[in-house]
Amino acid sequence: MIYNVIILLIKPLLWIQLLFRIKKEPTYRQRLTERYGFCQGKVKPGGIMLHSVSVGETMAAIPLVRALQYRYPTLPITITTMTSTGSQLVQLEFSKDIYHVYLPYDFPKAITRFLNQVNPRLVIIMETELWPNLIKAIHHRGIPLVVANARLSARSAANYKRFNSFVSSIMRRITLVAAQNEEDGARFLELGLKKNQLVVTGNLKFDISITKELSARIFTMRRQWALHRPVWIAASTHAGEEKLLLQAHRKLLTHFPDLLLIIVPRHPERFLVVEKMTMKAGFDYVMRSIDEIPSNGIQVVVGDTIGELMLLYGIADLAFIGGSLVEKGGHNPIEAVVHSIPVLMGPHTFNFSNICNKLDKAGGLITVTDVESLVKSVLTLLKNEDYRIYYSNNAIKVLNQNQGALQRLLNLLEPYLIHYS
Repeated sequence: MIYNVIILLIKPLLWIQLLFRIKKEPTYRQRLTERYGFCQGKVKPGGIMLHSVSVGETMAAIPLVRALQYRYPTLPITITTMTSTGSQLVQLEFSKDIYHVYLPYDFPKAITRFLNQVNPRLVIIMETELWPNLIKAIHHRGIPLVVANARLSARSAANYKRFNSFVSSIMRRITLVAAQNEEDGARFLELGLKKNQLVVTGNLKFDISITKELSARIFTMRRQWALHRPVWIAASTHAGEEKLLLQAHRKLLTHFPDLLLIIVPRHPERFLVVEKMTMKAGFDYVMRSIDEIPSNGIQVVVGDTIGELMLLYGIADLAFIGGSLVEKGGHNPIEAVVHSIPVLMGPHTFNFSNICNKLDKAGGLITVTDVESLVKSVLTLLKNEDYRIYYSNNAIKVLNQNQGALQRLLNLLEPYLIHYS
């Protein structure tokens, strides 16, 4: 009751947020009703519902969705997201193969309306999206609920513990938590999850692969963009990082005058900010969205498109993963590792601590702390091919050793879908 009173009180703030988003993205208005559970005609009831809040969770879910489509071809799949970038990635990857709507706000009536229309046989939530009214409604309908690729940082667990009895009641309504590792699993147990509700399956993000179609696009793009010039990429960058990265690039150009930097901000609303920053710094640049092949005089490409990060990693010789030079916790390095390129990150990697620790122990991750250390490491990698191969090979070994989570998860889901195979 207290939770529902609180979310009712913040309704005006949600409306203000919606108006702000509509002003920035006029197309957002067209799907506004989905936020309140109206999705009639946009979904096919009686199948699998999978929720992936944004881009990172959706990337991890792609192999799972493909496998579910193959195993259960008669079952409709509805993917929900919360962010517009997550939505764009779903539509880009699956086109008309699946149904897609936004997950409604966690208001009781909106959730009831939504579930009445989707009427899922199984609900899968990627990583950790614990919406109390959604989970309660799913439980009351007797629908199995699996939290897949579940992770829970120490910081998040500490915050949840402040509302221990409330969170424990949520945990009791979850059918199964498929955790990424033992540490994450232990944190869920501390919050009230029972041992028979927990299985450690590993991290789905290790089960990433490069399709033949993507490989062909990479081959063509590398020949067009940089057949005879070195390329480095700074991916998923945040405010406070781009300035440092551009400073580093300026210093690197004194050693490699034809070096190309691809800089990809994490959030679309910062695309123009980074463009202005690049222009002010005096670089010759192009925006990726204009789909122009950069000439030899272009020094920076600003990645202002959605769903192309895997493609852009493929044409780079090395990658810096953003959110790590500033205290954002870093982003997934595996998407770069799969391309067999060295990976650099700052010291703030708590969002992916398990993956980064594995890479670091195996000699597959280079940690930098400032502009000087970044320049030094990039120079060493660009000058020494053996050094690049050493780090990329070590990282690939970690990737190969930790695959298999997808198959383990599919085996766990099978009893809930056995009648539909």
